Amino acid sequence: MIITIDGPAGSGKSTVARLLAERLQVRFLDTGAMYRAVALAVLNEAIDQHDLSAVAQLVRGVTISFEKERLLLNELDVTSEIRSPEVTAISSVVASNPSVRERLVQLQREVGKHGSMVTEGRDQGTVVFPHAEHKFFVKATLESRAQRRQRELAAKGVDQPISVVMDQLHERDERDETREHAPLKPAENAVVVDTSDLAIAQVVEILLSQIQSSKS
Repeated sequence: MIITIDGPAGSGKSTVARLLAERLQVRFLDTGAMYRAVALAVLNEAIDQHDLSAVAQLVRGVTISFEKERLLLNELDVTSEIRSPEVTAISSVVASNPSVRERLVQLQREVGKHGSMVTEGRDQGTVVFPHAEHKFFVKATLESRAQRRQRELAAKGVDQPISVVMDQLHERDERDETREHAPLKPAENAVVVDTSDLAIAQVVEILLSQIQSSKS
């Protein structure tokens, strides 16, 4: 059983997906972390994020894997590094590179061959797993997403004004929604859930209810 959860940055999809996987006792695949790993590699190699061919060559040579809750880039634990503001700033640019998406889609589909899982991202239900048994698209207002992201940053010791966070999310939304390859959009048969005024636990319960009702 494959369950996909797509949505924009700050919509809560990663946390919801992780908790849903725990409730269902299946694997969780954080595809956003995979794209962040490539972005980190781009920074480490001092490659221009807009140089399509250079980034394409880089992604063909990196290894990305998960070891329980840790993400390994070329066998090194980069779980913390991929959450830095510098990586966040370029991750959607790197993710719009067709070669990067092609490579990571292959890796994600390979993971999907090995049993049930909950996978989150921006194209999981539309491109990566179009035949998934359950598809969800979580969304939220820009303001509520910015508030969540600001709290996440504050918890890591990063102080950023809400206006800056909103501008960054808006810019990222535009890139994700207008890119030529696999733009961010709900799958035609996805259940859309607005999380703006919902607690994470409530969202998880809504998704669980949808999954359970489809089995009855």
